[in-house]
Amino acid sequence: MKHSVGNIMWLFVLTTFLFGCGPGGSGVSMTNQEGTLRAELYLDNEGKPFYQLFHKDSMVLDTSYVGLVLKDIDLSKGLTLDKKQPAQEIVESYTMFHGKQKDISYHANRYVVTFSSESGLLLECHFDLSETGFAFRYKVLGEGGKSVQVVEESTSYGFPGNTVSWMQPMSKAKTGWSETNPSYEENYQMEIPVDKPSPLDEGYVYPALFHTGESWLLVSETNLHEDYCGTRLMYEEDKKGLAVTFPQPVEVFTGRELLPKGKLPFTTPWRIISVGDLDQIVESTLGTDLAAPAIDMDTTPVKGGLATWSWVLLKDDKIDYETSHQFIDYAASMNWPYTLIDVNWDQKIGYDRMQELVDYAASKNVKVILWYNSSGDWNSTEYTPKSKLLTSKDRRKEFARLKEMGVGGLKIDFFGGDGQSMIAYYHGILKDAADFGLLINFHGATLPRGWHRTYPNLMTMESIKGEEFITFDQGNADLQPSHSALLPFTRNVYDPMDFTPMVLDSIPNIDRRTTTTFELALPILFTSGIQHIAEIPQGMAKMPEAVVHMLRQVPVQWDETKLLQGYPGKEVIMARRKGTEWYVVGINGEGTPKTWTIDLSFAENKSGTLFYDDGTKIPASKKIDDSLSEIQVEPYGGFVIRI
Repeated sequence: MKHSVGNIMWLFVLTTFLFGCGPGGSGVSMTNQEGTLRAELYLDNEGKPFYQLFHKDSMVLDTSYVGLVLKDIDLSKGLTLDKKQPAQEIVESYTMFHGKQKDISYHANRYVVTFSSESGLLLECHFDLSETGFAFRYKVLGEGGKSVQVVEESTSYGFPGNTVSWMQPMSKAKTGWSETNPSYEENYQMEIPVDKPSPLDEGYVYPALFHTGESWLLVSETNLHEDYCGTRLMYEEDKKGLAVTFPQPVEVFTGRELLPKGKLPFTTPWRIISVGDLDQIVESTLGTDLAAPAIDMDTTPVKGGLATWSWVLLKDDKIDYETSHQFIDYAASMNWPYTLIDVNWDQKIGYDRMQELVDYAASKNVKVILWYNSSGDWNSTEYTPKSKLLTSKDRRKEFARLKEMGVGGLKIDFFGGDGQSMIAYYHGILKDAADFGLLINFHGATLPRGWHRTYPNLMTMESIKGEEFITFDQGNADLQPSHSALLPFTRNVYDPMDFTPMVLDSIPNIDRRTTTTFELALPILFTSGIQHIAEIPQGMAKMPEAVVHMLRQVPVQWDETKLLQGYPGKEVIMARRKGTEWYVVGINGEGTPKTWTIDLSFAENKSGTLFYDDGTKIPASKKIDDSLSEIQVEPYGGFVIRI
């Protein structure tokens, strides 16, 4: 079938701008329809536009600047408020192929304000205020077709002094193993002041979580198109806030562009802020609401599900024909639709014998996903297949071969950062893969930023310090409980995350800190279009039949999601619905036992199965009904309820 965008409906209702006085004199007042979010936009005495944001009449962002600096033209100061359009009511509906909510509606007031400059160019600012979201983007207007380059944004976020944050440091480019940084794979800094310098001196990545007063905010960006670069946050004293900054100079496709470039009219990605109570942050869909609609492609091959994967626990030596055959059987026995075969398969197995494996997998209703190295010469990785995807011509040749073989998709690794040319590389791969019906998983990669709406064949991206790092180092294993309890509030709110979760038995040479039921909760707690499971057949064979039966049925496309309870890095209890079934999971990120009261009033039927820790290495289970009220949870423990 063809993916239709005909379900998108735009409704424009004229309302009126309100004018008020503030720090810069006359300003523009903007509100959402519910009256819970309000933004006040002003010009200071240097002609710099800035806004303040209020949630339920409490200031959550103080002086926060907007504007762009182009090559030779500054559109961040010396501006004049030229035009303000009446607000438009935006109503849009769309469907996602995987994630926390299938059918989504977006409803917002959109305000368009135009600033003029002495250069003759206009800076048009679009502001959206929805029930729990504030977003804005820029559009540069002038002589049509004229080329422009953005050298800097003056965008900043001025948080009140009582704000604390949860942020992941950006790494220095071309550091780490084989110079593969940055890959959004650092440990989060938790509950830190907004102005705390990043320990790696390169600022912080998205999404970044903030708590000020009684309100929570999650800051990110979406609709990152191929003419722009990815950005990050860095505290700047002159702005008294976190500024949007551009990538390091080496974060480029070799010899190509770092900075945004295009022709007029030129539009930037959306800067997005979810605002509200913590459950509203976690349940927000703002990251896909403002992403570009799906491209026109055949979505028949786009099916989510779980996958087996040998490499994470068995490493390079087990990428061979026999192990791959075993993991195909493992996937079939679990009713999982995919198996991933990782690095150097072209050398250790080869294309001819891989065809045998693909054919055998097809006989078992399993699709094979193959690993590829994205790299040109921006790092020193040697894993293969390498250098087969660098040009559209080369990758389309390879994609045609894979389609003919019957391969389901690719895991593509080791990208080189956030420069404009590297972002364009991601888009090029996704477009070409869509033409051949191939599913994509990016590793060693940037943040997706809503791309899984635009490209339905993008199933997941790593962009996190995931399970493989736990297998590398005891220090990472020690941090896993709090790290996992933070991700539903940060990295995994808007975008799919290939954490590759769940080791139920053991990790070679690592003392796992989490309980088995904590691990059992993760494939439900985390969202990913293809959920690559770390556990191997030998570990799964030790599990009770009730556990195996439940894992055979875990969805990746949910109809509804609810945060029932939680605090970033400490605990999280989440409920997800697929059809008439609910899955309720909780994990304890702290080293003390807890008693949780579980309210199942949202579910019509309250009978089901509870999986819990009983002090052994396998989850215990029992039937539950309306009488369930409290669950005892071990240190670094968890539970799963299937209703």
